[in-house]
Amino acid sequence: MEISSMFHSKMALSSPLFSSSSFPTSSRKRPNIHKFKLQSSTSAATKITTDSIPRTEAGEFQNVLTDYVSPNSQFPVSRNDRQSAILQIQESSDLGSALPRLGETLKVQDMNVILRYFGKLSRRQELSQVFDWMQQNQKINVASYSSYVKLMGKSLSSVEALEMYRSIKDRSTKINVSVCNALLSCLVKNGKSESSLKLFTQMKRDGLVPDVVTYSTLLAGCAKVKDGYSKALELVQELMSNGLLMDSVTYGSLLSVCASHKECNEAEKYFQKMKAEGQSPNVYHYSSLLNAYSVDGNYEKAEALIEEMRSAGLVLNKVVYTTLLKVYVKGGLFEKSKELLKELEAFGYARDEMPFCLLMDGLVKSGLLLEAKSVFDEMMGKHVKTDGYSYSIMISAFCRSGLLEDAKKLASEFEEKYEKYDVVILNAMLSAYCRAGDIENVMSMMKKMDDFAISPDWNTFNILIRYFCKEKLYLLAYRTMEDMHRKGHQLEEGLCSSLIYHLGKTDAHSEAFSVYNMLRYSKRTISKSLHEKILHILIAGRLLKDAYVVVKDNAGFIGRPAIKRFAVNFMRSGNVNLINDVMKAMHSSGHRIDQELFDMAISRYVSKPEKKELLLQLLEWMSGQGYVIDSSTKNLILKNSHLFGHQLIAESLSKQLVVSKKKQLPLSQLKDIYGNLI
Repeated sequence: MEISSMFHSKMALSSPLFSSSSFPTSSRKRPNIHKFKLQSSTSAATKITTDSIPRTEAGEFQNVLTDYVSPNSQFPVSRNDRQSAILQIQESSDLGSALPRLGETLKVQDMNVILRYFGKLSRRQELSQVFDWMQQNQKINVASYSSYVKLMGKSLSSVEALEMYRSIKDRSTKINVSVCNALLSCLVKNGKSESSLKLFTQMKRDGLVPDVVTYSTLLAGCAKVKDGYSKALELVQELMSNGLLMDSVTYGSLLSVCASHKECNEAEKYFQKMKAEGQSPNVYHYSSLLNAYSVDGNYEKAEALIEEMRSAGLVLNKVVYTTLLKVYVKGGLFEKSKELLKELEAFGYARDEMPFCLLMDGLVKSGLLLEAKSVFDEMMGKHVKTDGYSYSIMISAFCRSGLLEDAKKLASEFEEKYEKYDVVILNAMLSAYCRAGDIENVMSMMKKMDDFAISPDWNTFNILIRYFCKEKLYLLAYRTMEDMHRKGHQLEEGLCSSLIYHLGKTDAHSEAFSVYNMLRYSKRTISKSLHEKILHILIAGRLLKDAYVVVKDNAGFIGRPAIKRFAVNFMRSGNVNLINDVMKAMHSSGHRIDQELFDMAISRYVSKPEKKELLLQLLEWMSGQGYVIDSSTKNLILKNSHLFGHQLIAESLSKQLVVSKKKQLPLSQLKDIYGNLI
């Protein structure tokens, strides 16, 4: 864009302060020095050059005149002075002192130059330090935010990115599409695709007008989330409703989503639609469709697609060949897979373990363990670079086949040869040692996770919990499950139910209830039988208050005998202050309360005269619900009426009399129950 047209689009240059004749009108090359004149009645004209205004990212020109043409500015504005200050900061070994000393002489655009300098050198610490200083000193604009997020890449955690975004006070900056796109991309790259979709909704409410880049970014994230395909369709529909057109990047992201969610037919449909719109697919589009064919091993379509690529003059790269290998393996064409693997080696595309791993994994899943081991040995003989994935495949395969000694031997071999670990290989080794009951090496693997700062994943926790349960270390299994829950991993009901049972058997009643609550509040439906199982455990542990909560919330899923057992135990020794609540909870859940429970409840109250208000409330509630007390209970109340107040007792029993008459009891029975009150 020409300098003059950019300034005309950003500022109202009809102001008499500017001389329009000083603007160049036509030149697409970098102009020589063109001077802007600032006329002022109180000061001499200040001159700057267009060379001193760096043209960088979109949005940086918006404040350029106020930043650089200020008649009251005390800062040096010459190009040499600013360049000198920029270089000194870039070369400084102490940014903490250089930034306050030299940064004050610079403007936002200069600071952005420094920001990009450290970013391109991947000096993340200095990049973050400069950005923090810019924020604190309000030397920041739209390009600063978007550049910082992009340059930090995965070094910027999703939490840090969100905190930074929420700290933006200027509304126009906060809904700037460049800033929003950078933040959404950061979340997607950090595996927080669900969060990116939620934030996108909030951004739109705040006023964001998304562009094609926004939708492409979000679509890429849909490949990794549950129901990602349906969410991707919603985004595509919204994109078109906003009058935007899908470009090659958008189509590429959508094809990737289809492949990830096994929507092969849909992937084909979008691929053809893209071509019909006149857009030429590139290698990425072809490889994404090829990946969709790998879902069901459709090698015929895959081979036809390869021929189409060759006809289009596209070069088949490592990704394409590897994806084709994946198709052959999935289709069970192991001989073709081996031939293609040799081609990959000839092209230099099999210097790492991934192609070998694809073939090994397919052979293992088809029950061809010896052939998989042969491929593994061949790979080792060729000294192919490995990150441990090939070891994890074979160790896991040996474990599943019951060949624990072979698994342990391979795990030991890996430990001796490599000092590099990841969660996949550690899980495989951990599983081998757990199955073999090798507690010493199990603990060694856990220590390695700590030493290498490797966070356990869902599989790690499940391996350990099952192992601890097998070894009857139930409290250790419980603490491991607590840690698993704290880290946000989804709990498996079968494993939880088993642990709850064993904790109950070993009198760890409160721990069993804790596991029940973890599962219950993990936002999933659990089996009805689990509520009754935990109720029996709580009754056995005399945790009657917790048992009451279970009954109150889940009475419909618990059998009457279990509820009766709970109620009897509660009336005998539960918190007397909750007796009425228990009665009401049982009644409201549809369980008719029998005379035995009322007798027990009233006996508890009679033994505690200070609870007379609760007794009177119970009698009144019974009358309101149509319950009648028997003669023995009535006699017990009358015998102790002096403790509660004769008048109050008489009134309560009179209400019971009214209820009895409504039930049309025989006069002889009424006299037996209420005596002189009739």
